[in-house]
Amino acid sequence: MASGSSEAGSSDAEQPKLQFAPFCSALEAGFWHQLTQKKLNDYRLDESPKCIKAYYYNGDAVGLPTRLTLEFSAFDADVRTPARCCPAVGILYNTNTLDAFKTADKKALLEKEAKEMWDAVQSGAALKDTSILSTFILLTFADLKKYHFYYWFCFPALCFSEGIRIVQPPSLLEKVFSAKQVTALLEAYDGLCSQSGVTAVPYFLMKYAEDHMELAPLGDWDTFFTDNKKVTVGIYDPCTLSQHPGWPLRNLLILIAYTWGSKLDVVEVLCFRDRTLQGSRSILHSILFQVKLPQISLNTECPKSVGWEKNPKGAMGPRMVNLSECMDPKRLAESSVDLNLKLMRWRLVPSLDLDRVVRTKCLLLGAGTLGCNVARTLMGWGVRQITFVDNAKISYSNPVRQPLYEFEDCLNGGKSKAMAAVDRLGKIFPGVNAKGYEFSIPMPGHPVNFSEATLSQAQKDVEQLETLVSEHDVVFLLMDTRESRWLPTVIAASKRKLVINSALGFDTFVVMRHGLKKALANQNLSSVDGGDSSASSSPSTPAAAASASAAVVPSSLFSNIPGHKLGCYFCNDVVAPGDSTRDRTLDQQCTVSRPGLAMIAGALAVEMMVSILQHSEGGYAVASSSDDRMNEPPTSLGLVPHQIRGFLSRFDNVLPASLAFDKCTACSDIVLEYYEREGFHFLSQVFNSTHTFLEDLTGLTLLHQETQAAEIWDMSDDESI
Repeated sequence: MASGSSEAGSSDAEQPKLQFAPFCSALEAGFWHQLTQKKLNDYRLDESPKCIKAYYYNGDAVGLPTRLTLEFSAFDADVRTPARCCPAVGILYNTNTLDAFKTADKKALLEKEAKEMWDAVQSGAALKDTSILSTFILLTFADLKKYHFYYWFCFPALCFSEGIRIVQPPSLLEKVFSAKQVTALLEAYDGLCSQSGVTAVPYFLMKYAEDHMELAPLGDWDTFFTDNKKVTVGIYDPCTLSQHPGWPLRNLLILIAYTWGSKLDVVEVLCFRDRTLQGSRSILHSILFQVKLPQISLNTECPKSVGWEKNPKGAMGPRMVNLSECMDPKRLAESSVDLNLKLMRWRLVPSLDLDRVVRTKCLLLGAGTLGCNVARTLMGWGVRQITFVDNAKISYSNPVRQPLYEFEDCLNGGKSKAMAAVDRLGKIFPGVNAKGYEFSIPMPGHPVNFSEATLSQAQKDVEQLETLVSEHDVVFLLMDTRESRWLPTVIAASKRKLVINSALGFDTFVVMRHGLKKALANQNLSSVDGGDSSASSSPSTPAAAASASAAVVPSSLFSNIPGHKLGCYFCNDVVAPGDSTRDRTLDQQCTVSRPGLAMIAGALAVEMMVSILQHSEGGYAVASSSDDRMNEPPTSLGLVPHQIRGFLSRFDNVLPASLAFDKCTACSDIVLEYYEREGFHFLSQVFNSTHTFLEDLTGLTLLHQETQAAEIWDMSDDESI
């Protein structure tokens, strides 16, 4: 428990003097951008003083300077102060020329503000409005041709004619208060903040005992301290030093000495510091000490004042910041997006490789409900290069589910989805490099040989898709139909591109990454798997093979499957893709899903991509399963699954894994071999033929026949019994 009296026998000469940590100005780029707008649109040549607003925070980590922050909202007097911050009201003097900035009478400016503060102390106005004790001055010149900003910051502080003597040295709160007292103090401070209608009270009064803790506003001094035996005052202290208080204490001590100094011998000071580390709130690093205040007579003239900030070299002088590269609003938007991501890395995930995410070029095949949500999440991760492919127009039913479109986009037949999506991304974030392509993706079961023109257009569309897949790092399959995913799957598998596939049901979804093949497509399966074909071999009977390939392999049966052995979207089927829209009713042609499903699936698709990018092996990473949820995650962001299958009716996700199927109609070696050897000739056969062409080629037809024969054989055995 801190004592209320000075140590016996100690003289003033032996007692050290109290020193204060000065403020360090922190003027954000947004402040200068807003000043530029004010100068151009409002101030023009007006050099009269303007009121601005800053704030300071007391939860910084040890070692950070005592900062007074000004941001873009500094010019809005009514703006809400950020949570757990104290406001500081200041005066801006913005000069029109550099010479006027240099020759401005800094001494006169400081003395003027100091005199106003001293008058407020004498009149009692500072007791009613304690923000007067935290006023500041900012002298600026904005060179808007070069975007060079010159500034000099001042925090006026009234000085005692003699130093303030320390009676009891600063001690950390955890060494003075019991755990019960610390908890009571925190609760009492929060209660005072709630009573005052703010999230941080800059100055307060305090009384405490072993089982009692009471706080009150500064203005309640006369009724709060009735016996005057012990006086404790608290400040919301932005300083992080263990032996020194922050600058806001200086003017408070002047106020106390003038108003109540004749009745006081020693004042105890609590520097309240409220820090949150890893989600836990702590005030144990607050400090408590006692000082003896010099006497101030009631007829004293305005004391000497100090406060001009030193420059980076430690000398008295202004500072200059060159923002020529970031004053463009587009650059400001980019820096803000980057800041959000960097804060994630600085505070939560230090090993996060943001550059790898930002550099990733993403191709979105489909600009509908999934495509819009995927694009928005990609931008949230800072991805700069996004390309859309879609041949549809925006209809009246789209905007409510597809967040990149508005009602006006539906008029006059509707805008192109791909082009409208690109336009909207640019409006949301000018730093994005978005492109759109409006063409159809040829599909199995949708013939292209009706005319020479149709065939030629299909070939151009295939070549365009091949070029786009080659130019991008990740391909998202976000289309409506199963068969539209076939060609991109084949091309991406051949070019060794990471594919993220997302598909919706009514209340179910699947998000999966395709296996990323290592070896050349014309090698046999054992060569692709590095000589080990045991994990990818077919089941022993044809019936078992059909069953295994048609369903996802549970993670409990196959674990630790490397990325190059994982299956694609078509590996789970034993039939080739065909025309899924033929003879379909309206509800069967449209994707009918619960409205929130696409946002969930789209976000998970992007998060899966980012997790894969954080893995040292990328797309070749071993697939995580549901069984791995309690184990050490393989990346800084967690697991890297093969599939995420969601069930919204149960609000449940599972993480199954499945092996590549050697008879897959999209990624099997025989399909890739024919595609790479024959190109469009092979593809046109697929487009113009029924599903039996691919089934014959891959061996699925034979597998079906063997399966039927096995079933007949089993039935005859049963009958003989």
